[in-house]
Amino acid sequence: MQYLEYLLIVISLLAIINLWTKVGKLEGRIKGMQHTIDRLTRQTGLPENPINDELRKLIQKGEDVKAVKKARETLGLSLLEGKQYIDKLKSENR
Repeated sequence: MQYLEYLLIVISLLAIINLWTKVGKLEGRIKGMQHTIDRLTRQTGLPENPINDELRKLIQKGEDVKAVKKARETLGLSLLEGKQYIDKLKSENR
């Protein structure tokens, strides 16, 4: 009986490690795609997302938390993605 429990634990750990690895690879691919999209947007002269002006105003007022919340609501981002989006806007303004 104990052998079966250990086997299930080992199998579960291997499955978790496998999933963790795949998620990491997918995140890397997404970052690469985002970089490509950003470059294409700049090269083709496409206008940026209209919400960025409102987000920059919130950032200038020092209301970063409201800016993250607005970005999340408007763009459907996670908390981490929203924070990263606002940080990117902040770094572009410097």
